[in-house]
Amino acid sequence: MRKKTLVVTLTGLLTALSVIALYLSSAFPNVKLSMAAIASLFAASALAEAGISAAAFVFAGSAVLSYLLLPSKDGALLYIVFFGYYPIVKSLAERLKNKALGWAVKLLVMNAALTVLRLFLRNLLAPGVQALPPVLVYLIVNAAFCVYDVGLTQLLILYAQRVSKYIRKNLR
Repeated sequence: MRKKTLVVTLTGLLTALSVIALYLSSAFPNVKLSMAAIASLFAASALAEAGISAAAFVFAGSAVLSYLLLPSKDGALLYIVFFGYYPIVKSLAERLKNKALGWAVKLLVMNAALTVLRLFLRNLLAPGVQALPPVLVYLIVNAAFCVYDVGLTQLLILYAQRVSKYIRKNLR
């Protein structure tokens, strides 16, 4: 029973932290992309501590709450379209034995999200990005995505070595 309580508490806390990060993207529009990416770290933490279902609850809860509560929806939409669910996709793709197939799955999901963004949510793109040829946009975003994925991997390793050990030692 104690483990279930810990998971529910952790999920609620991480959802609240995600919404706070997304609120900061609303309060400071220049950092909306960064704050949406930071908000995804809380779903990654839930994934590391309690599994895919907890991460899915953090993503779903923070997506709904941020979309309903925030005055500016840009950061919430970036979180919903790109970043919020990505830790789950990353985890599932990296479980595949073939690393190239894992990367292909991650890139396919990211490019699908970029296509949705370009077709339906154009106002989230910076005006300079809208003026670029689509092929160039896809190349730049794919390169940035690869950097983000590697950086997220490094942050998750650091999390596992430092934070997760502390949580497991002191809270369980």
